[in-house]
Amino acid sequence: MEKINKDVLKKVANNLMFDMTDDEYETLLNEFDILVKQFELMSEIKGLEEVEPMSFPFEVTNDYLREDEPEEPLDRDAALKNAKDVVDGQIRLPKVVG
Repeated sequence: MEKINKDVLKKVANNLMFDMTDDEYETLLNEFDILVKQFELMSEIKGLEEVEPMSFPFEVTNDYLREDEPEEPLDRDAALKNAKDVVDGQIRLPKVVG
């Protein structure tokens, strides 16, 4: 595993178009150190590899979910009528990524 250091964090932050102060990088490095130590402690637990992984901590039953009732989808004209900006039969959305 690659050692997490300030340069690695800066590279990742740059890839995400994200920037932090030096103090924030130090705080994040300290948190990574704590996480790595916790993972090392967990790896020392005997028999851990024999335990089946959980995806949810409680047994899930579907009796609390409602049954969806089939509905006809909106036709194109009704959907476009609710849109703020329509161009050539399509909804124009604001640009999100620069």
